[in-house]
Amino acid sequence: MIRSLFTCTAALCMVMSAQAQDSVSLFDGRTLTGWNTEEPEIWRIEDGMLTGGELDQEIPANTFLVTDDTFQNFELFLKVRLLGSEGFINSGFQIRSMPVNGNGEMSGYQVDAGDGWWGKLYDESRRDKVIAESADMDAIDKAVKRGDWNEYHIIADGRHIRSWINGVPALDYTETDLTIPQEGHIAIQAHAGGKTKVQVKDIKIKRLKSDPDLPTWQQYGLPMAKEN
Repeated sequence: MIRSLFTCTAALCMVMSAQAQDSVSLFDGRTLTGWNTEEPEIWRIEDGMLTGGELDQEIPANTFLVTDDTFQNFELFLKVRLLGSEGFINSGFQIRSMPVNGNGEMSGYQVDAGDGWWGKLYDESRRDKVIAESADMDAIDKAVKRGDWNEYHIIADGRHIRSWINGVPALDYTETDLTIPQEGHIAIQAHAGGKTKVQVKDIKIKRLKSDPDLPTWQQYGLPMAKEN
């Protein structure tokens, strides 16, 4: 049984590797070309990696590094290293998201990263809650390499979102609200409240066949800052 499981896992990894080879890079390894941020003092290139935050400075508010391009159906591959020395150490990857006018936040799905959050899907600045999590959170917890590189594979196709962390199945979510936009930017988050450094490398994307019937942000309204 163990040997069979290992064989299946190895085969899955080979498929994922082949899929990644068909993708295109979102990062040239040298500059922030193709990306933008409202906090240039936080985001930078360090040792050839997209980097946000410092281990000796607390991040005062959620901050994002955002793709210039938008994406609907896609496969996303990346490696992330999340480091922290104090406070709430958390990151995540916005997909099908839009900037919130007026406060620097992003609104949309966030494939989360961080202790207590690995394997969860949070609806950032919209429904403001966890809307899905792995069916086996213990397996995800064991798969995570704390303080080291973790490999994410995310598929958004139609209303279906799936993810894997280091080859272990994490999310399997289907959106039931037909008014939720299914296109938008990808963004890397560094969460407020911790002395955090998040680094990303080998970030690649493969566009899948688009669906003109999926809802868009233009149809249902761009996100606005909520009144206190």
